[in-house]
Amino acid sequence: MYNLSLMKRIDELFMELPFFGSRQMRNILRDEGHQVGRGRVRRLMRKMGLMAIYQKPRTSQPHPQHKRYPYLLRNMAITKPNQVWCADITYIPMKRGFLYLVAIMDWHSRAVLSWRLSNTMDADFCVSALEEALNRYGVPEIFNTDQGSQFTSYEFTRTLRDAGVRISMDGRGRWMDNVMIERLWKSLKYECVYLRELKTGSDLRNALVWWFDFYNNRRPHKTFDGMKPMEIYQTRPKPEGVPPLAWARQAA
Repeated sequence: MYNLSLMKRIDELFMELPFFGSRQMRNILRDEGHQVGRGRVRRLMRKMGLMAIYQKPRTSQPHPQHKRYPYLLRNMAITKPNQVWCADITYIPMKRGFLYLVAIMDWHSRAVLSWRLSNTMDADFCVSALEEALNRYGVPEIFNTDQGSQFTSYEFTRTLRDAGVRISMDGRGRWMDNVMIERLWKSLKYECVYLRELKTGSDLRNALVWWFDFYNNRRPHKTFDGMKPMEIYQTRPKPEGVPPLAWARQAA
């Protein structure tokens, strides 16, 4: 139980201080009264997928045999929904354990199109979230991720290729290449996760259902003069081949 409480506090500190490695993290924990050594802090950070050198949670580790794709967004003006989608995975602490969360986001509108929880880092929950987003919202022109093994996996990239989507991947260690979804994680944790005592996966799932609905449909976004992400996303044109009635129901 003490390790779990330490992991939760490390996660909170890392969101605020992503440049802290295990030595600095140990020092600040000691200042707060935790009698921990660097070895223990390092082990917990590795378990959580946190590595300061990348300035982001390294929940997605590269696979040496998977194909990597070039980064396509450099100097690109992203001006409309479904031009670029992105995805990332983050660690979610709970009272008695932790889970991993993946989200699919539309880059322009910042709308979250789908998400999934998992207790493992297999690619399956990422593929499931991707398939749901494609089925509900059509096909983006480009899909951007980091180089984690879940996103370079054959199943994930095949799903994108079969849909005719161009695949883009961040330069290794360049957390700013996917900055929109990094900002989402910070908002989610400070506005939802850290404010609740989440004891079980069901508690977490219920909290996320509420927060993602709040974020998409009720939370004003300053980039769009107070409009909500889904309001912006729903300005997208109707995809070819979708009947008008079906499109009206989807956009509602």
